[in-house]
Amino acid sequence: MAEQHNYCGANCENCPSREDCRGCLATCGSPFGGRCVAAEYIKAGGMDAYLQFKQTLTDEVNVLLAGLEVGAIDGLFELVGRFVNLEYVLPNGERVKLLRDNDIYLGAQISFADLGICYGVVADTRFILICSYSVNGSESELLVYRKR
Repeated sequence: MAEQHNYCGANCENCPSREDCRGCLATCGSPFGGRCVAAEYIKAGGMDAYLQFKQTLTDEVNVLLAGLEVGAIDGLFELVGRFVNLEYVLPNGERVKLLRDNDIYLGAQISFADLGICYGVVADTRFILICSYSVNGSESELLVYRKR
């Protein structure tokens, strides 16, 4: 049996940031120096509460996705911010990133590779963000940013 290094039970062996990770348990839930929605929720309410939160959040996201007519997601997964922190152009032309690279969020992707477009979801206890982008991560467009 592999030694557990995190609160959420994720398989850390498959994480592309494994070499940079200091471990959730060793850092009290801040393996990259930022917030982790999973660790915070599990420490406060336990694994069952966290799983219920993820399901409730998934349901909220699917309602928003239905309004965009882009499909639905089966669930949300823990993601390091640096992999999902895209740059968006605001109406005034300013370019901004809305996430923190060192935080861990919940997210998912809906890919329409044949059309060259993806829809991404990133969320935590404070917000839900839905965007579109090309399959190579460029041409990002913020579609929904909703505070929770």
